[in-house]
Amino acid sequence: MEQTHTSHNTTTTAPGAQRRVLVVEDDPTIVDAIATRLRAEGFLVQTAQDGPSAVDTAEAWQPDLLILDIMLPGFDGLEVCRRVQAQRPVPVLMLTARDDETDMLVGLGVGADDYMTKPFSIRELAARVHVLLRRVERAALAATTPRSGILRLGELEIDHAQRRVRVRSEDVHLTPTEFDLLVCLANTPRAVLSREQLLAEVWDWADASGTRTVDSHIKALRRKIGAERIRTVHGVGYALETPTP
Repeated sequence: MEQTHTSHNTTTTAPGAQRRVLVVEDDPTIVDAIATRLRAEGFLVQTAQDGPSAVDTAEAWQPDLLILDIMLPGFDGLEVCRRVQAQRPVPVLMLTARDDETDMLVGLGVGADDYMTKPFSIRELAARVHVLLRRVERAALAATTPRSGILRLGELEIDHAQRRVRVRSEDVHLTPTEFDLLVCLANTPRAVLSREQLLAEVWDWADASGTRTVDSHIKALRRKIGAERIRTVHGVGYALETPTP
């Protein structure tokens, strides 16, 4: 495992000041490129090159965010994600060398919040790191200033205060991204929201190249709350279905 010892006393006004990012990737060129960019933006960075050391470093260092490659020595990134999320919730940006939707859905299913397919833009990766961390901050703020009441849409219940979802009175575990996506759709039930709208609202990301991220999260969300509850409007976007009054 490669580690970079960065002083926690560093003073900086950069947007990522003092936020910790663990980069887990076995390709030294990619690791160096990511770490250099994130350090330039004020993040504290450590790296790991295999599954076991990634889990150990995450437990000892308590990062604010993980950048995690799927293909790793020891055990893969999916197993790293499972083990780290079992320790404590942490946002995960997953990297995959294959443009394989199955990999993406499995990654989202074990707790990843977003993914990027190699090759990718380092600028875009850094932007997505900022977006994920802003979303965590917004969720923490929402928890301290909760909206009152529970939104009920037929057998679907959304508890904003506790950030919990139930279907037929059974708890459904959603990632923070999935919860925010569901709330975005539920704010205007039956109204069709475009992929670009969802990307802007949920991810704060305005680049249309990220719309496949929306599609994959929608598929993961459907698996958990029921495919019939989210309607696809081809060429446009998605709508949350509600019972007819």
